[in-house]
Amino acid sequence: MGGQSSKKEELSRSGSRRGTQSTLPAVLASSNSSSSSSTSNPQPVLVSSSANSTANPARSSGIIHSSQITLNDAAPINGTVLNSTTSNTMSPPTASSLPIPHASNPTSTTTSVTNPQLIIQILSKTPADSELSPSGDIHGQYEDLLRIFDMTGYPPASNYLFLGDYVDRGKQSLETILLLLCYKVKYPENFFILRGNHESASVNRVYGFYDECKRRANLKIWKVFTDVFNCMPLAGVVAGKIFCVHGGLSPKLNTMDDIRKVARPTDIPDFGLVNDLLWSDPSEIAPEWEDNERGVSYCFGKAIVTEFLAKHDFDLVCRAHMVVEEGYEFFNDRTLVTIFSAPNYCGEFDNKGGVMSVNDELLCAFEILQPLSMVKANIKAKRKSPPLGPTKAVN
Repeated sequence: MGGQSSKKEELSRSGSRRGTQSTLPAVLASSNSSSSSSTSNPQPVLVSSSANSTANPARSSGIIHSSQITLNDAAPINGTVLNSTTSNTMSPPTASSLPIPHASNPTSTTTSVTNPQLIIQILSKTPADSELSPSGDIHGQYEDLLRIFDMTGYPPASNYLFLGDYVDRGKQSLETILLLLCYKVKYPENFFILRGNHESASVNRVYGFYDECKRRANLKIWKVFTDVFNCMPLAGVVAGKIFCVHGGLSPKLNTMDDIRKVARPTDIPDFGLVNDLLWSDPSEIAPEWEDNERGVSYCFGKAIVTEFLAKHDFDLVCRAHMVVEEGYEFFNDRTLVTIFSAPNYCGEFDNKGGVMSVNDELLCAFEILQPLSMVKANIKAKRKSPPLGPTKAVN
């Protein structure tokens, strides 16, 4: 499927833009546990990765490509290197081929996708080394999700880390979350998903997912998704240097063990560590911490980011949660990056979608997805263009 930009802007950790890839360290996150989980056996929610890897680039939405890494709940991690360069890729499914139940047949959905115990187990499974690609908000823009895969590669040829907010606002939240869960079930060691603030019953009941489930399926399905969302991991660390999360930092986050100790399943509380990780935002004007204009959590200033990185020996914070015009945006001298992967968000913004790639040498680049409306307009304009050069008269 066309529509992606050929632009691939690469940059160095010093912040200079250039035509060669840079040395930003890879970051990746995933669900984590060394044992199977269930609702009676909650698991930690932070995943760490080893920097000692040599594999293909990976992508994420707020998308990041990352090198082959080890994911686990404690660093350093040693794991078996997986061969993820196979060409046995999965073709993009059509909406009609996805296992979406209908009100007239509520049992028609595929068990492996809607069985919360299986999903919980997979989300909690400790993967071995694998390449990953992190990605930002999708918000039910299923067609754009497929365009992202067209641009950056389908699993398992490319590995992914998604930073949350898969549902609400867009018209095809069911297709979006089901495809992502299918890939997680199919390729649990190559495909990873974090939780966003919209993966919460109290939020998606208001912003569209609840109504979509009710209209296209039934409320039982919405409750199943709620159980699954409550088991998603909250954050991840890649190569010991990049901290990945949907929202941002928290004044309650003193050590990474604070995240590891959060037991799943859990709803998102009104305040505290879990709330902040999914809701907080960086602020150019906040000196340190101040109330967030969203009415939830905090905004944090540049000094907080600098202090956080120094304290935990990280190089970069990678997050999503905010619409940014170019698909990605740096903050605080490029020590924090926001990635947003839903172009033309809600049909109301002219923003592009961004994908951050990190290869096996820990070099990073950004790939840009143009709004589909802009792509179609360009194609239409080219078709109307007059032919180049002189034309020959026909007798």
